[in-house]
Amino acid sequence: MLRQYELVERVKEYAPEADEALLNRAYVYTVQKHGSQKRASGDPYFSHPVEVAGLMTELKLDQQTIITALLHDTVEDTLATIDDVERNFGKDVARLVDGVTKLSKIETLTENERAAENLRKFFLAMSEDLRVLLVKLADRLHNMRTLHFIKSPDKRQRIARETMDIYAPLAERVGMYEYMREMQLLAFEQLEPEAYATITGRLAQIRSQDGGQVDALAFAIKQALAEAGLNVEVSGREKHPYSIWKKMAERHVSFEQITDIMAFRVICESVNDCYRALGILHTTWQMIPGRFKDYISTPKSNGYRSLHTALIYENSMRMEVQLRTRDMHNTNEFGLAAHWAYKQGGARPDGQVGWLRDLIEIVDASHDAEELLEHTKLAIYQDRIFAFTPKGALFQLPKGATPVDFAFAVHTDLGAQAVGAKINGRHMPLRTVLNNGDVVEIIKNENAAPQLSWLGFVVTGKARAAIRRAVRAKERAEIVVIGRKLFEEISERLPSKIGKKARMAALDRLGMEREDDLMVAIGTAKLSDREVMEALVPGSTTELSEPDAWPKQERAISIKGLTPGMAFQLADCCHPVPGDRIVGLRRPGKGVEVHAIDCLDLADGVDADWLDLSWGQHSHGAIARLRVVLYHRPGTLAEMATIFARNHANVVNLVLAEHDDPFHTYDVDLDVQDLVHVARIVSALRASDSVANAERI
Repeated sequence: MLRQYELVERVKEYAPEADEALLNRAYVYTVQKHGSQKRASGDPYFSHPVEVAGLMTELKLDQQTIITALLHDTVEDTLATIDDVERNFGKDVARLVDGVTKLSKIETLTENERAAENLRKFFLAMSEDLRVLLVKLADRLHNMRTLHFIKSPDKRQRIARETMDIYAPLAERVGMYEYMREMQLLAFEQLEPEAYATITGRLAQIRSQDGGQVDALAFAIKQALAEAGLNVEVSGREKHPYSIWKKMAERHVSFEQITDIMAFRVICESVNDCYRALGILHTTWQMIPGRFKDYISTPKSNGYRSLHTALIYENSMRMEVQLRTRDMHNTNEFGLAAHWAYKQGGARPDGQVGWLRDLIEIVDASHDAEELLEHTKLAIYQDRIFAFTPKGALFQLPKGATPVDFAFAVHTDLGAQAVGAKINGRHMPLRTVLNNGDVVEIIKNENAAPQLSWLGFVVTGKARAAIRRAVRAKERAEIVVIGRKLFEEISERLPSKIGKKARMAALDRLGMEREDDLMVAIGTAKLSDREVMEALVPGSTTELSEPDAWPKQERAISIKGLTPGMAFQLADCCHPVPGDRIVGLRRPGKGVEVHAIDCLDLADGVDADWLDLSWGQHSHGAIARLRVVLYHRPGTLAEMATIFARNHANVVNLVLAEHDDPFHTYDVDLDVQDLVHVARIVSALRASDSVANAERI
């Protein structure tokens, strides 16, 4: 553990103007507040914040960050308060300590629904001042280094999983690869102990047998570059055990099949030297196609810059080589922390933190803690591709991203209004997977809205969150509309007219604040007709003990203007279309299910509320299902398609149901206007020589 004077000396080495007295006071404060508390290792608890502060000095962070590191556990684990911290060490330190404390509360993410709010507050604090994250990452790194002292295997596993899912990805996103690699390794040891032991054992075996092969290869690289007049530093290492295990899992290969377990880093004097060195290496040894990546011209979103390539050495041995300048290396290993020079005072680092704003949007749109974790993991930890707008603006996206993901990355409003896309000048479907370097132009319509089907192919957390938020908002709005129609019909059955005063009183009796909440409860059958009537006019149903005696629905409820799939669902069993006589089944927590009056499945709806429904005047648009029997000969399928086109009906789905020569039977789902439209199509089919029979099913 660092002694008090050692910590102060470390800070004074890179920041001579630091307030020595304030640093001393913070050290003493944390020792006094934690008092006799012990860690699982048996060490005094204050040794932990002191070690975290030591990690911050290695990054040469300012005195406010060092003090925050010393105090980061005092509010959570002692009687100290944020007000105490502010009174003794100032507003900035108090704000930083508060931000670090908030992240500590997300560690029960899957168990605590309040985690979403804690995480949102943390991301807000982090986007304002990234030092909050730097302290928390150092805190987690030191905890992982001492994780083996915890006796409970379940607790060790939980902490390791949190580290792998949250903290290592966050370290990667701010470019702190040293922290990320060590956290992954320590978590990997706990989560997959057998795999960890096997891989580290094999690496040790190779190390003992290769006779200094890593050093020999590093020397060969340096010699080849020196002969070309380049002054470089070359270092070699084995691949990270977790990286090897991940590659084995992704490629479904054994350890013996992983050929590139050695990686080399070449530190050059300038950017020009990096590209010159790359050319020399590619002419000296054979490069592996598809493995070259230029992160100098197109840096990663966390500021990472380097050239990556893979070469084939003697005996078909593969090796990965990274080329970078000294400044790039410092940034790549310690990310945004490397930008935080003490002399800049209150200046913010120049790292790109736009992804934090995306995370805040995601947190705001998330429905529950599980969905939140899903989105944040998607947003902070996926391999990247690069795509461009027509004007040349660069956007980084996860692999597998589509034009919809791209549109939401550019702007939330653009994503919401997207109706089509051009990729490299060609019109392509919105579900098309983007490739590196694609130029994407989004075609928009101001009246468009996100589609629920998009969730089947988007991959970014921001897009998924925005789509779900828009769909939920539209769904709620439509349920409010149908709930209001039901409310009006229920009100008409009461003995007296219902005014605003009665509605407000009903809300109080039901414990609701807004009318819309009542309409949603009615629309989703969370409240029965009788409960609504009783809330509006107390005593109006008490004398009616038998359900059959309750006032029944007096008029049909119109579903005109509502969107299928939102407030109501057209049943798949009977595929009702405008013109059919329809009824609705309403079950608690679900929307209204619309059936044709002669649907055989209605017999299963005895436990649901039945509603008399009507399509409303000029309602149009639904899916009708036809069964068409064609003669099995050339051209009959084309003739059927021609009939559909001639009658302006779009085929939604086509399935070969039966194959019984000389006939083929197809089930066809058609987008039609109404019952008359269906009858016209069926008549046209029956009149064709290609059709043996046609009927609606």
